[in-house]
Amino acid sequence: MANVVEAKTQSDFEGLLAKAGKRLTVVHFQAEWAPQCGQMNEVMAELAKEHAHTAFVKLEAEAVPEVSEKYEIASVPTFLFFKGTEKVDRLDGAHAPELTKKVKRLAVSGSSAGEPESGPEELNQRLEKLINAAPCMLFMKGSAQEPRCGFSRQIVALLKERSVQFSSFDILSDDAVRQGLKAYSNWPTYPQLYVNGELIGGLDIVKELAESGELETTCPKAVTLEHRLKTVINQSPVMLFMKGGKEAARCGFSRQILEILNGTGVDYDTFDILQDEEVRQGLKTYSNWPTYPQLYVKGELIGGLDIVKELKESGDLGSVLKGDS
Repeated sequence: MANVVEAKTQSDFEGLLAKAGKRLTVVHFQAEWAPQCGQMNEVMAELAKEHAHTAFVKLEAEAVPEVSEKYEIASVPTFLFFKGTEKVDRLDGAHAPELTKKVKRLAVSGSSAGEPESGPEELNQRLEKLINAAPCMLFMKGSAQEPRCGFSRQIVALLKERSVQFSSFDILSDDAVRQGLKAYSNWPTYPQLYVNGELIGGLDIVKELAESGELETTCPKAVTLEHRLKTVINQSPVMLFMKGGKEAARCGFSRQILEILNGTGVDYDTFDILQDEEVRQGLKTYSNWPTYPQLYVKGELIGGLDIVKELKESGDLGSVLKGDS
C-alpha cells in the first residue's frame, strides 16, 4: 500500500498534514482487529491510485489517543478530511461508496465541505427522513447530553424541564445537513425544532411556547430516562451494552467481551451505545459504572470486561450468566 502512509504518532500526523499544504488529506482512523478497517484500507489504496494529488493516511486510533480524543473518534473506521490543518469533512463507518464520493468531491480544487454531498433531490430526501426520524426532532450543535453552543444548551434545558421527549441530530457532524436544512426549511440559524415533520422554529419561538404553556401540548411527553433504562436493561435475561453489535464490535474491549460470551454458548442480546447518546451517558450514572462494555443478567449489573475475565478464569461465568448465583 505504497500510496497510503501510516502515522504512528501525533507528530507524524501533524507533519503529514503540514506537508500536504492545501491539498486534500484523507485520514483513516482504524484498528487492526476490525476486519471492516482492512476492507476500507483496500478501498483507500485504490482511491490513492486515482487521486495522485490527494494524501491518504492511516492511523491506529487506540495507539494515538491524543489525536483520536481531539477529533472525538468514538468508533472505527472513521475518516477525517483535511485541507491543510483544517478539518473540512468527516465520515463514520465502513461506507465505500460514500468515501469515494467525498474524495472525488473534495479533491476538486476549491471544493469545500459546505457543498452538498449529492444532488438536491437526494439531499432533500435525506433531510426529510431525518426530520421525520422521531416525533420531535431537534437539530442542534452537539448532543442533548453535551450541547456545543449556548443556544443549543438553552433549548435542550427548556425541553428537558418540561419532560418533552425528543431526539437530536448534531449538525456539526454533517455539513451537508447543516447547510442543506437551512435552505430546505428557509430557516437560516440553529437550533431548529421539528414536530411530526413540521418546523416549529428556533430558540426564541420555543421560549415563547414554553412561556405560554403551549410547548407541552405541541411536543410529545417523555418517558423518564430511568424507566427507559430499566426497560432496555431487562430486554433480555443477558444484556450487553457495548460499542457496536454482535456482528461488528467497534472497540477492542467490546470485541474481547463478545469473544468470551460467544464461548459460553449462552444466549444474549446487545445494545449499541454509539447509536443512542442518551442511553450511553444515562447508564453510567444509573449503574454508577463509568465505562463500557457493561454486562447485565436479569436486570443486575455484573460488570465490565475485567470482571467478566475474572469470572471466566474462576469458572463461575456460566452459572452467573444463567442467573444461578
